[in-house]
Amino acid sequence: MKAIRTRRGLWMVALVASMALVAGCNDKADEPEPADENELITTVNLKFTESGTTTTQTFSYRDTDGDGGQAPTKFDKITLKANKTYDLAVELLDESKTPVDDVSKEVAEKSNEHLFVFTPNPTTLATYTYGDKDAKNLPIGLKGTLKTNAAGTGKLKVQLRHQPNAKYGTPTPGSDDVNVDFDLTVQ
Repeated sequence: MKAIRTRRGLWMVALVASMALVAGCNDKADEPEPADENELITTVNLKFTESGTTTTQTFSYRDTDGDGGQAPTKFDKITLKANKTYDLAVELLDESKTPVDDVSKEVAEKSNEHLFVFTPNPTTLATYTYGDKDAKNLPIGLKGTLKTNAAGTGKLKVQLRHQPNAKYGTPTPGSDDVNVDFDLTVQ
């Protein structure tokens, strides 16, 4: 009889310990916060307006199924005049939704989490200057100016860095919402 009580007692201790362990695992305070996911961006439109004129050129990248899968359906080559200054506005769209989602608005609303980085290669092709800032006075890049230099060819890398709780005005840390290398001709 004593052996039965001992087994029953051990069984009860094991059951109570298991229940406490399971209850502890369900504690909401221990659950990680959901990640702030990257935006789906299927289209990048770069609108260049030559300073002092109303002449606007739009160059686009479109990949309607997002990263991977099908190849882009549109990938324009950028051609700009040498030694000119252009106002540059960026438009971002998610065309996987109906109606089309203007992601530029979300980037503006969450400007404290986003940073555009414009990198010409070679660096002598052009210089980008930010034209907008977030509430912490850090650059955003939805608007700015691109000053071309002497004629040449190369690339213009356009990145949108997603930096929730980590934006310090530099390309790192974070991840890419957009990372596109446009062919760039300055003539």
